[in-house]
Amino acid sequence: MSDSFTTEAFSLLGVGIAVIALRTFARVTSVGFRGLQFDDYLMCVIYSLETATAYVVGAWWHGLANNGMTDEQRRTLDPKSQEYSLRVGGSKTQLVGWSLYTLLLWTLKLCMCHFYSRLTAGLYHLQLRVKVGYALIGVTYVATILSILLGCQPFQHNWQMYPDPGNHCQPAISKIDLYVTVVLNVVTDAYLLSIPMPMLWKASLELRRKLSLIVVFGGGVFVMMAGILRCALIIKDPINGAQAAGSWACRETFVAVVIGNVPMIYPLTRRGVEKVYSMAGGSRYGRSSRSNGYQQDGDSLPLKSTLSRPARHGKNRSVNTLPTTWNDEPGMTCWDSDRSNSISRTKTHSREASASDTREDLGGIQVTRETILSTEPKNL
Repeated sequence: MSDSFTTEAFSLLGVGIAVIALRTFARVTSVGFRGLQFDDYLMCVIYSLETATAYVVGAWWHGLANNGMTDEQRRTLDPKSQEYSLRVGGSKTQLVGWSLYTLLLWTLKLCMCHFYSRLTAGLYHLQLRVKVGYALIGVTYVATILSILLGCQPFQHNWQMYPDPGNHCQPAISKIDLYVTVVLNVVTDAYLLSIPMPMLWKASLELRRKLSLIVVFGGGVFVMMAGILRCALIIKDPINGAQAAGSWACRETFVAVVIGNVPMIYPLTRRGVEKVYSMAGGSRYGRSSRSNGYQQDGDSLPLKSTLSRPARHGKNRSVNTLPTTWNDEPGMTCWDSDRSNSISRTKTHSREASASDTREDLGGIQVTRETILSTEPKNL
């Protein structure tokens, strides 16, 4: 492995871990340590192991495996030679690397789907799509890992030298592993992208902010393209392509880690930017704004909330498909969906009749006026 890629691999690892640490900090400030879930703990471990595996393939085993050999080379290779040991070790590491690679990517998909689940709490039609996403992620991961672990039988043929075990038993260039992983990876990413994208495009946002949010949610397109490129490199050059594909795997998983965590750290970075602008005397972020009668804050998107249909069977009403602040919706959602201190509610009071609330902003002071109507029983 070249020194340039070694530097790149560990640089990407350092930045990736920093992004994961920032995501963890954002989650802790939001829900506390007790509110952290399995994906918060799992991500850093898997990412470190996957990058380390890609490094080991080149640094320890010099990019060698049980592929890229003629029948004559296989026949004459001494099982006691150093090359034989390097090829066996490289083949085993390639198998582990494929397993960790898919585990990391599908864990990121699960984290994103879990984020969508929190984001769409109370929105029945979106919750259904998120549940389908969970099922799709589970089924495709099982199919992918089974193709990696069971595609070659007997299992020890994955590092066999002679006779030639065939392409399906060469982990570095196995077409079964390549096609199954790439196709299912693209399918799941495309489905996850289909959840927020249509609603983002229809949202009542200025074009600049809308495009920035589309970039935040749409970074998975690069991950899909990197996976396809990785597959193409291996197919085009079976001998040297495997090591080049390992380099692209590190880049792909790095981008996937960043993209998968950006939605979770977006509220934290937004609040930080607002605080900097406020301290600098800026007016853009130093004021609160209202759009269509709804208060806008640093943790929410300035979207116009709409109701799509009334409640049925005791379920929460379906509301706008993206996070915003609500007046009286029990199924309210926001960017930082585990916190409620950024949401202001207007409560309605009544006594045998009805009530109405009126809010005014006077110089940054919010005044609530409450009018209570009541009737007295009339004595006849």
